[in-house]
Amino acid sequence: MYYTVLELTQENVEGGRNLKNAKGKFVDLDTKKLDREKIDELDEYIDSLEDQKGSLIHILHKGQSLFGYLPENLQIYISRKIDIPAAKVNGVVSFYSFFTQEPRGKHTISICMGTACFVNGSDKIFNELKRELNVENNKMTEDGLFTLKDIRCVGACGLAPVVMVDDQVYGHVKVSDVSEIIKKYREED
Repeated sequence: MYYTVLELTQENVEGGRNLKNAKGKFVDLDTKKLDREKIDELDEYIDSLEDQKGSLIHILHKGQSLFGYLPENLQIYISRKIDIPAAKVNGVVSFYSFFTQEPRGKHTISICMGTACFVNGSDKIFNELKRELNVENNKMTEDGLFTLKDIRCVGACGLAPVVMVDDQVYGHVKVSDVSEIIKKYREED
């Protein structure tokens, strides 16, 4: 029998059951494999909170800032640490688009696909980014430098089409601008 992350119990995890996540992938829930220094920093943060259970989103933000993403074994660790069900932690992680359960690149390239951007060619820019980076949507490049993702709207419709690299906004982007944008970040690293 296989269990999903939402069906986890302490008994299943400790019993070494075959576990799959909601996407059907086997997951490694061994919290001992997490980076000890990062866990110590996360523990210190959690211990400093007066209302730990009520601070789940803050704890998840801290965990993601330390680890770069929220793998299932980190979610299990957090659920045990603050004594709430793993299903609740996973529910919050999967509900909010800010949180990611997949590793992200050093830079996140977001292409706006809102109406104003789309009618001005953001789909062509997105396809060029995928081609240049050799990566699919919501995936990380092989070199770990970039994650590419489409987003619904950045609220900068007057600059359509818009590409964001981390917090830097590029407006009125053309397909011919894609190589230069990528080159700028490759040269920095």
